[in-house]
Amino acid sequence: MPSLDVALVRALEPWAERVRSRAPLPLCICWGDEPSAAVYLCAPPHEPTVRLTLRSPKALPALLSPSLESLGEAYVEGHIDFEGSVSEIIDTAWRLAELAAEEGADSAAAEAAVPAPSVLDRLMQRMATAWQDRQRARHTPGADRAAIEYHYDVSNAFYARWLDPAMVYSCAYFETGEETLAEAQQKKIDHILTKLRLAPGHTLLDIGCGWGALVLRAAERFGARCVGITLSQNQYELARERVRAAGLEDRVEIRLQDYREVEGRFDRISSVGMFEHVGLANLPQYFRRIHDLLADDGWAMNHGITSTDPDDGETPYGGGRFIDRYVFPQGELPHIGTVLTTMQRGGLEAFDVENLRRHYARTLACWSEAFEARAEELRRMVDEKRFRIWRVYLAGCRWAFEHDRIALYQVLCRRAGRPARELPWSRRWMYAPASG
Repeated sequence: MPSLDVALVRALEPWAERVRSRAPLPLCICWGDEPSAAVYLCAPPHEPTVRLTLRSPKALPALLSPSLESLGEAYVEGHIDFEGSVSEIIDTAWRLAELAAEEGADSAAAEAAVPAPSVLDRLMQRMATAWQDRQRARHTPGADRAAIEYHYDVSNAFYARWLDPAMVYSCAYFETGEETLAEAQQKKIDHILTKLRLAPGHTLLDIGCGWGALVLRAAERFGARCVGITLSQNQYELARERVRAAGLEDRVEIRLQDYREVEGRFDRISSVGMFEHVGLANLPQYFRRIHDLLADDGWAMNHGITSTDPDDGETPYGGGRFIDRYVFPQGELPHIGTVLTTMQRGGLEAFDVENLRRHYARTLACWSEAFEARAEELRRMVDEKRFRIWRVYLAGCRWAFEHDRIALYQVLCRRAGRPARELPWSRRWMYAPASG
């Protein structure tokens, strides 16, 4: 009987040949830590830059019928490992998923690409036996107890390792492209507050205030009186600490509150990176709530991620399903057309629309690079599954923004049906330097 490595190569080679003939990839596939054989998806003389190691028989179906969801799940659950730069790994995963989708249109080609069920079943059984032997040796009572006791939730300290010092967890604004991440995040906040024409004495509601960076800036540099709301206990506590440390408790209030529970009227409203969680069916009600909270002559800014599918479809090749399952449960991305339509239905008129897709690609590149640079430290802060989720999520979203799979729009709006005589005629006012 041939060794497991040899059997694996024989089973995968027809599939690998099909991939090589359509679009060679810089990938080799191995079983175990010291394989005696490997399957190459690149054609000589090219060398692979990404190595995929199968750690479980559960990896085979994901590999042979790859999607971003199946590959992402296999990685997060520890069924496969990757070696190589994270950008090359993500690029390879996207290409595998694209090829599988292309071949799916031809059922005969799809059937020929997968080993016969009997061969696959026997191979998976052999891999399962080898996998169980390795797991028994690895799972001592002490190791399992430590894993169970390890705190799973992501902490403020975890985010602080790869965000900017102000911990702004949304798309930055690179005015020249030469800024550091910290500079670009402050410019993003100033860009929003300048677009809103925020002035001393104005009241500002920030829906989804994160760790408080925007309301702190609005109070300190623009002279506003602010309310920031969040549903995160960790964000709430740290934002309140930051307000106290800045001596701004008389001008900034942080609340642990849902936007539907807020009462009163505000001169300005900002919503940054929050409406993605509202749900497509609820967007008209969401914008109606902003309308009701906005002063008659007020202005609002909605800054959020959108789908590039005009039918509000999810990120292709299973990417959206992976994010829904592992990162943002129940999140939904509308197309910008849907945003503008539901905004109007909610009683708001859009005055300015700006696409910052490339800015978010750059932001995610900064986050992903910081994450990779601190990988070993981050691994010690969370369990391996959480680490893998965030690693692949940051790099994968960077790829999606770079390739127009998702976008980011800022939409400046106000109550519909009202005059706007106070606005300058050109857009030059949006780029004035921050006051204060």
